[in-house]
Amino acid sequence: MQRTVKTTRSKPTGQQDAQVLIVGGGPVGLGLAIDLGQRGISVSVVERHAKVHHVPKGQNLTQRTGEHFRFWGVSKEIRNAAPIPHAYGSAGLTAYGTLLSGYSYDWFRRAEVRPYYFADNERLPQYATETVLRHRASQLDNVNIHYGWSVTGLQQHDQNVTVEIAERTGPGQRRLSAQYVVGCDGSGSVTRDLASIEQDIEPHDRRMVLLVFNSMELHALLELFSGKSYFSIINPKLNGYWQFLGRVDLKGTWFFHAPVPVGTTVENFDFEKFLHGVVGAEFALNFEHVGFWDLRIATAKTYCKGRVFIAGDAAHSHPPYGGFGINTGLEDARNLAWKLAAQLQGWGGDALLDSYSSERLPVFRSTADDFIARMIGDDREFINQYNPKKDLASFEAAWTARAAGGNSDVTAYAPHYCGSPLVIGSQNGPPSAAGSHSFTARAGQHLAPHELPGKRDLFNEIGADFALISLGGSKTVEQRFEKAASQLNVPLAIITASDPELENTYGAKYILVRPDHFIAWVGNSESVDAFDIIRHVVGGQAS
Repeated sequence: MQRTVKTTRSKPTGQQDAQVLIVGGGPVGLGLAIDLGQRGISVSVVERHAKVHHVPKGQNLTQRTGEHFRFWGVSKEIRNAAPIPHAYGSAGLTAYGTLLSGYSYDWFRRAEVRPYYFADNERLPQYATETVLRHRASQLDNVNIHYGWSVTGLQQHDQNVTVEIAERTGPGQRRLSAQYVVGCDGSGSVTRDLASIEQDIEPHDRRMVLLVFNSMELHALLELFSGKSYFSIINPKLNGYWQFLGRVDLKGTWFFHAPVPVGTTVENFDFEKFLHGVVGAEFALNFEHVGFWDLRIATAKTYCKGRVFIAGDAAHSHPPYGGFGINTGLEDARNLAWKLAAQLQGWGGDALLDSYSSERLPVFRSTADDFIARMIGDDREFINQYNPKKDLASFEAAWTARAAGGNSDVTAYAPHYCGSPLVIGSQNGPPSAAGSHSFTARAGQHLAPHELPGKRDLFNEIGADFALISLGGSKTVEQRFEKAASQLNVPLAIITASDPELENTYGAKYILVRPDHFIAWVGNSESVDAFDIIRHVVGGQAS
């Protein structure tokens, strides 16, 4: 059974063009626009590219990202847009020396954590994801997208922000006004610079190449690795930095990232020979794209300054290790959307918007330190300590040990908000990307799925707002939460289910779930102050 406490949806006030203006219409900006639009918020998006760029990146999408797609109503469209059939497999493989050296093990098998999420993982290039999200955004009347325009100026005021934009291929100039601005405009973010938000940058002094090429011969050659779509190669000459190869589709399109010597250009480097050396065999290929970038990890010192926020690569950028980039950016969007909506609709507390930075920033720092930098360091330590040409037995024993833990980065990557000012009773803070997966309901952690009695879908029952899951709990407690939510104008669904097995699985009688499906509070006692709990989790002060 479900009961819902409703709240009033606000409308734009004054002469503003939208309540929220988003700079950047890539997947993160579009996801944020859709999320806000579905919550009744008016949105303007400024995107400098009129057409989607077809350079493959951001392909490994997690089950958590699949939950975002489900919430935004695009799960079927994303699945249909994927160029690699789901049944083919989307696991990875790590090899030593060359891809065909004979030393390899499975890596990043995302399917192992599927039971803890409400959706499947997907694998498709970012331009395919962006195309789906563009179409979804176009279906929302309160989302207006300005394609082919760039931001040239920004000014913050007490009640709003004004942004100056210019047409990229014409003389047009405009000034837009919104109550909040969010920069989702990439690692070279104009929004971040105009808002004077500084970055911490960790340079790795590596020039990287991105190759996109077509080779059906390579496709046939690597069919021996059944179900594998991406491959990392540990080259002992590269001091721990990966060579990374991945399928874009099953028609022979590939992408490849790797360090190259300083000063490398298209003209002075034999990339065909280079790829043959990485794979360990010759094969015919045709290049479609050659690009270069500098390997570094950059983190903004804050994700918010006044009425300006940043998300995605504008807030954090890093090398393509483990598929964290686009997934982290889309999680930024889910975290920020409900908080902006709450503030604009009048039920967000004074500390709510500040919590965006205090929750998301440490999660990325943990991603950078505990996963990306650690991966590089682990590989560096391994190649410095073990060499099959010097001591084959020691190398093979160490390689076997690595293979046994080859999926630890998937199982240990469980971002949480323990220690957040919005979470009550959380343990093991502060917020981090390192954690564990569990069906036990834990404050600050993501809610794991479970079927409700009568085959009711818990994801659908939770809906878009706060939800109290009451598992055989007291009607008195439920009524207290209903009354508190009504008094504070907080939208709240009450989901009731009398199921001892479910209560045992979650380890709690009452679970308060946030609009982004993270748990704000758990309890078992009837002696609760529902008003203080609700006020606390929306950024107010408990009495």
